[in-house]
Amino acid sequence: MTLVTLLPAGWLSHLANLARPASELGGPDHLLAWYPLSDILLHLCGLVTLAVIVIGVMIGYGPEITDPIVDLLITSVKQQQPEFMPDPAATAQTKSLILLMLPAVQGGMWVSMLFAAYYFAVRIVAASGRGLRPREDIPSSLRMNRNSIFIFLAGLAACFFGGVPALVGATVIGTFGAGFMLSGFASLHFRTRGKDWRIPALILCYLASILMLLPALLILVLGLSDTRKAIALTPAKDADTSKQSDTKI
Repeated sequence: MTLVTLLPAGWLSHLANLARPASELGGPDHLLAWYPLSDILLHLCGLVTLAVIVIGVMIGYGPEITDPIVDLLITSVKQQQPEFMPDPAATAQTKSLILLMLPAVQGGMWVSMLFAAYYFAVRIVAASGRGLRPREDIPSSLRMNRNSIFIFLAGLAACFFGGVPALVGATVIGTFGAGFMLSGFASLHFRTRGKDWRIPALILCYLASILMLLPALLILVLGLSDTRKAIALTPAKDADTSKQSDTKI
């Protein structure tokens, strides 16, 4: 529990409070540049990946855990439909699929839940007036780091090797895939701004992504196609009052 929740949450809080002079990045001297949201999401995906892998090692995750689940499901179906005769090849394929799906789904869920917790925590701190980091526009600034694409592709390739590499690859696909889906939805929110049909279209997209695979893949592709880094800027404490304005690059 500590690995999956407290460690990533604490690290995200640390990153969210990091800032340095914007002049080090080629910006104005009187501004501070805050740690990019895209890099915070990258760290979140990486930490959850490591946490799921460590927990899997601790519990001895493997076919010994997932195969009985499939067998129990088949037994339940047989009790309801005595004429049901499962194909051994299909059963073996289902067991292999479940073995890879569980860590992917678990990792993706934790990335989504922890980012939601981060989002609400930032809003609460901002409302209290004690937050130093500026309130960022999530639809325009939430994107994945460009390097995340290579990690995602490496995880996809690892799934074809079987065994432990496939389990690690499935975990990477789940965690980083969730990150790209979050950025895809943020991009969708940004692209539909000002449109009369925005609200019903967004509701339809969310429902379709939950219920069907193809819309979820389309949102994932949208996140993969729009990777960039937005840096929030605020005035430094010793800046001239005439230059006190928030900017974003």
